Amino acid sequence: MYGSLTAWRAYATARGNNAPTAANDTVAGAALMRASDHILYRYVANLLPGYDDTLSVVEPATYEAASLELATPGFFARTYTPAEQKVLTGAGSIKWTVIGDASASYAASPASTLIEAMFAPYIGDRDAPQFMLRSVGV
Repeated sequence: MYGSLTAWRAYATARGNNAPTAANDTVAGAALMRASDHILYRYVANLLPGYDDTLSVVEPATYEAASLELATPGFFARTYTPAEQKVLTGAGSIKWTVIGDASASYAASPASTLIEAMFAPYIGDRDAPQFMLRSVGV
């Protein structure tokens, strides 16, 4: 697990959020654990070479995710189908328009713009064209 309850509560309180302090240790601890899992599997797993989970943004990003998880348990575990990625664009004879690229990695995953911004310089784009060199022979 990234961070600690004490550090998360201090981080949140400094930003005007007393919810982690008001929550009991069991509930807050579970939110912090779910947030840690999200940060590990979504961001740390996609760090560019040379970076690891000791990166300075990992802990504060976990606290941001934990605050979302505390407010809405399971926030980052939400499952979306491609059919849900649409927006109502007409009401007369109801009309929906697909938004985004449902085939992109993490396209149907809940996201925090702040956490995305924290990790942006350190994350590779799984959908970007890849370049690889290979040699044949000795």
